[in-house]
Amino acid sequence: MKIIEMSEARSSLATYADQVGEEPVIITVNGKPVAALVALDNADLETVSLSTNPEFLALIERSRARQEAEGGISSEEMRRRLGMNN
Repeated sequence: MKIIEMSEARSSLATYADQVGEEPVIITVNGKPVAALVALDNADLETVSLSTNPEFLALIERSRARQEAEGGISSEEMRRRLGMNN
């Protein structure tokens, strides 16, 4: 992992992004991490966008809490409801 203090960062973003293939690049302010450049293997723009969207993450958390509180249905039942019985 490469750590760069923001006040000392002099290279272009492209230069730091090129280094991500070797290891993550962490940007710090006064020694505290504030940003990270990491490789995104097997990810598309939609996946990255959703994984950082607060509204989407809140929706997922609400769904998980509801499933925990109320239970869910089995995959067999879901197939039946969708008319996918084999």
